[in-house]
Amino acid sequence: MRSSNPVFSRRGFSRDNGHAQFNAAPQAGGPAVGTQQGNPYAGGNPYAGQDPYAGQNPYAQGDQQTYANPYAQDQYGVQAPTTDRMTMDDVVMRTATTLGTLIVTAALAWWFLPIDDANIGTSYGIAIGAGLVAMVLALVQSFKRKASPALILAYAALEGVFLGVVSNVVDNYIANGAAMQAVIGTMAVFTAVLVAYKAGWIRVNRRFYGFVMAAAMGFVLLMAVNLLFAVFGGGDGLGFRSGGLGIIFGIIGVLLGACFLALDFKQVEDGIAYGAPREESWLAAFGLTMTLVWIYLEFLRLIAILQGDD
Repeated sequence: MRSSNPVFSRRGFSRDNGHAQFNAAPQAGGPAVGTQQGNPYAGGNPYAGQDPYAGQNPYAQGDQQTYANPYAQDQYGVQAPTTDRMTMDDVVMRTATTLGTLIVTAALAWWFLPIDDANIGTSYGIAIGAGLVAMVLALVQSFKRKASPALILAYAALEGVFLGVVSNVVDNYIANGAAMQAVIGTMAVFTAVLVAYKAGWIRVNRRFYGFVMAAAMGFVLLMAVNLLFAVFGGGDGLGFRSGGLGIIFGIIGVLLGACFLALDFKQVEDGIAYGAPREESWLAAFGLTMTLVWIYLEFLRLIAILQGDD
C-alpha cells in the first residue's frame, strides 16, 4: 500500500509508443541523462517487490543509448506532442500554488481559530479533523494514476488548517517563536539540499534510494509503535518523542526529510529529461509540499522539546 509520504508514493517516467507516460518505476536514483547505464524508469513498481533500477533503456539502440527525438513521428505518421511536456517552470508554478494555498489556510486558522482556554478544545478538534481528512486525500492521490489538481489543493488547504492551529498552540503554550524558527529551519534545509544536489555533492542512486526507503520505513514503524503505546498506555509511549530520545529522533526525522528532498529533485530532473506530461508537474508539487510539511513538523517538535518545560 502506498503511504501518504511522497517518498513512499514516488512514480517514474517512461515512454509508451514514443509518448511520454508517468507509469513506471520511481525516480529515486538512476543514471543521468545520456549515460551508458540502464534506464531506471522502465522497471516495475518497486513497491510490488521489483527493483526500480533493473530495467533497460527503452531509447537504447544497440550498444549506444540515445534518447528519442520528441519531434519524430510514430509508426502511424503521427508526431508526438511536444508542447505538453513538463518543464521546470511548470513545477515551480504548481509548487508555489500548492504551498501558497497551504500558507494562506494556515494563516487563516492561526487568526480565526482561537486557542484560549474556552476555545482550544474546539479549535484543536477542527485541526485534528482537517489533518485526518488531509491524510486521506493524500492517500487517495497516491493511489491515483493521474494527478488531480483539485485533490492536491484540497489536501494543501486542509493541511494548512492543521498546521496553523498546531503551530499556534506550540508557539503560545510551549515554545514562543517556535513556528517562525521551524519555518526558517525548513527553508534552510531546502536551500542546503538544493545547492548540494545541483553541485553534485548528493548522488541519488539505487543505494541512496534503498537506504532512504529502509530508514524511512523503520522510522515510521517506530513512531507508530510509540503512538500505540501512548494511546493505550498513557504518557508519551516509549519516549521516542520527548526528552533525549525525542531530540535524537527529531534530528533523524529532519535528516530523512532532507533525503526526501533529494529524491524529489531527482524526480523533477528526470521527469523533465524523459518528457513527462505537463500535468505531472502537479505530482512533483505534491511530493515537494508533503516533504516540506514533514521537515517543518520535525523542526517544530524539536524546538518544542528543546525549549519546552518537559
